[in-house]
Amino acid sequence: MPYGSAVADLLLEYARGPGGLELRRWRRDDAETLAQAIAESREHLRLWMPWIAHEPLSLEQRSALIDDWEREWQDGGDVLLGVFLDGSVAGGCGLHHRIGPGGLEIGYWTHPSFLRRGIATSAARLLTNAAFARAEITHVEIHHDKANEASLGIPQKLGFRLVREVPDEVEAPAEVGIACEWQLTREDWNRLRTKPGAGDGCHLVSER
Repeated sequence: MPYGSAVADLLLEYARGPGGLELRRWRRDDAETLAQAIAESREHLRLWMPWIAHEPLSLEQRSALIDDWEREWQDGGDVLLGVFLDGSVAGGCGLHHRIGPGGLEIGYWTHPSFLRRGIATSAARLLTNAAFARAEITHVEIHHDKANEASLGIPQKLGFRLVREVPDEVEAPAEVGIACEWQLTREDWNRLRTKPGAGDGCHLVSER
């Protein structure tokens, strides 16, 4: 099996977390609700997310983008998912092939109406579980600009270790150009999950 098929294989399933949280791949019929969520989040996201500079997209462009994400997943590449809370779009997340064989990088964003509710942390936990469901994945990483203090708390809460700070291109207005790279190995994740009372509170559920 080629390395790239790992994510495609594991996310034939979607993930459910506590309190009605659900992760699933974006579908074409999500295009309008995704557009609305991004429009409502634009000022919040533009500080940190370079892709927001391409917004707004037309409905046709967004539908085509969702098709591209699905093709990439089908081909064994990155997977992009919506984060839903009780059916409402609370943000987006993904697993990305950016850090070489054996590793996956987690990305996420949160709608401003859902901030400070632990949603990004729960989504990152679900994605970490999904990544380590594959035997060939040895480590998972989260990267963020050093000035992004909100993102700082997520890997800390999940037990990731800060492994390096490296110069990075400034791509969004609030960035300072220093990337903080956090890593969690399979061994560390297994150790954290076996601590008394450390249930992960999530389930992978078959779509079939």
